[in-house]
Amino acid sequence: MKTDLTDTTSSKINKALVLGRRAIGTPAVGMVLTLVIVTDEENAYDALKAANEASREHPSRTLVVIKRVSRSPRDRAKARLDAEVRLGADASTGETVVLRLYGEVVDHAQSVVLPLLLPDAPVVVWWPVNSPTDPANDPLGALAQRRVTDTYAAEQPIQELAARADAYTPGDTDLSWTRITPWRSMLAAALDQVVCEVTSAEVAGEEFNPSVELLAMWLAERLKVPVRRSKSAGPGLTSVRMETNTGPIVLHRPDASLATLSIQGQPDRAVALKRRETAELIAEELRRLDPDDTYAAALKFGLERLDEEAAGAAAEAAAEEVAVAEEVAETVEAEAPAARKPSKKAPAKKAAGS
Repeated sequence: MKTDLTDTTSSKINKALVLGRRAIGTPAVGMVLTLVIVTDEENAYDALKAANEASREHPSRTLVVIKRVSRSPRDRAKARLDAEVRLGADASTGETVVLRLYGEVVDHAQSVVLPLLLPDAPVVVWWPVNSPTDPANDPLGALAQRRVTDTYAAEQPIQELAARADAYTPGDTDLSWTRITPWRSMLAAALDQVVCEVTSAEVAGEEFNPSVELLAMWLAERLKVPVRRSKSAGPGLTSVRMETNTGPIVLHRPDASLATLSIQGQPDRAVALKRRETAELIAEELRRLDPDDTYAAALKFGLERLDEEAAGAAAEAAAEEVAVAEEVAETVEAEAPAARKPSKKAPAKKAAGS
């Protein structure tokens, strides 16, 4: 069931929700949270589709906030709110309200959203694109217990990740972190299978992928070892190699679907490590609404510290190679004179007289 409301108010939208629930015979509200999606017209369809799929696991009221661009001064001065209310089969297992904001009301989206929040239910705000630098201080982000961004969609993902670390507030999270959950689980399980000490690690992935940086910072923070990052053709993360005192542990995924886990002294194992869709990522984030302390620790480890430790480890390795080379050269030089020293000739015998 769909209801279109033009030049409306939050009060009229709430009334349309009540009437719609009665019309389809479900007057009871069974939603567990309010999911607010802040996006543009271009990305609204994909974001709403992912939210509807996630609502099968987490029935919710989904509010899609679309800030429309007003091209003329007259349009910018005129505030208008259009809404589309979807219930029943058109909204999966919850309720969906698509809000299109025009003019001055674009700068006051929180005043439109606040009356539409479910009472006594947690609020999650998700920015699929164009997320604010400081989500917690955003007017809409301030309404939420959990704030979800996606640095992978940013124009400069790595710089955006550094900005997230500076502005982190408990409750912030990022889908680039959610994408590496299977990798973290697999690596932790691999280390549980052997008794060893990790000395260094290397993470390989496509360029400008914040998941590579986050996984590297997580390894460095948890294992207290230098972690190097290297580029690959992708897609996404392709491999993690951990050097240990019992041999290397390698998790390699060349095709974005099936990975191979190699542990010294054990046969190689194929493990499922498929790249997940956005709906699965959002569903995972909605399972827990408390602050993610592990994400905070990895994020605050810092890209600069990661670079410094990796550079220090590389310098130490280079110094060791130079020292070994010099030692070999000195050994060769010490042995060379003995090898070049001519042997003493035996004295020639006199020929017998005739």
